[in-house]
Amino acid sequence: MSTEVCEITCIVCPTGCKVRVVREGSKVIEVSGNTCKRGETYASQEAVAPQRTLTTSVKVTGGDFALVSVKSATLVPKARLFDLMKAVQKLRVAAPIRIRDIVVHDVLGLGIDLVATRTVRKTGE
Repeated sequence: MSTEVCEITCIVCPTGCKVRVVREGSKVIEVSGNTCKRGETYASQEAVAPQRTLTTSVKVTGGDFALVSVKSATLVPKARLFDLMKAVQKLRVAAPIRIRDIVVHDVLGLGIDLVATRTVRKTGE
């Protein structure tokens, strides 16, 4: 198995450390350049299986806004972000929607919920 080295700019805090990660396949061998433990954890995860929080909006029917902002309740594998966005584009939810409501449960069977980050009232309320 070959050894790979990657440089990652940590985004956990404003310091923006340049972290060097050495790995063999999916096993992290060495992490250096970080100034805190959170940076080591972030860079190790990023080097092996990058993940992101998905933030987007979903179309609303019968609401005082045409869209409701949502975010993934858990981290999403970066490789699946575009698949999720295609699925979200097809969605329509009915008002009323309250902040923190689960708008979509287990999207694409990934075990990831989309949660409303704002309230949308039903038209006329």
